[in-house]
Amino acid sequence: MNRVSAVLQSIALSVLLIGGAHASTSKGAPANKASIVTATGSSTTHHRVAKSKKTGQKVNINTADADAIHKSLINIGASKANAIVAWRKQHGSFHTADELTQVKGIGLKTVEKNRSYIVVGSVATSAKN
Repeated sequence: MNRVSAVLQSIALSVLLIGGAHASTSKGAPANKASIVTATGSSTTHHRVAKSKKTGQKVNINTADADAIHKSLINIGASKANAIVAWRKQHGSFHTADELTQVKGIGLKTVEKNRSYIVVGSVATSAKN
């Protein structure tokens, strides 16, 4: 009986998903959430992840403040942007975009995602910006 019940629930779920119906009927639930009840009776909530709102503008990592870096680069939050500025103040200008990997929490994948937005220009005033 349990196996049959699980199969029927799976079929019912497929019909609901294909038909565009939402299994979630809780009051005030946002339209982008769907709650799915599994064969064990537990439920999981799936959230639609919104795309990050980045400016899509290039940013000079040697002159920009943390806010500009945060707004321009993908997967760079406020704390990582502050870490970039702190690293720059301690070590001097970045010579290549790949040097961002020396900042804690920034890997090569993040640099690759942002390569077209990263500008590495010289700092006019001093090397210790």
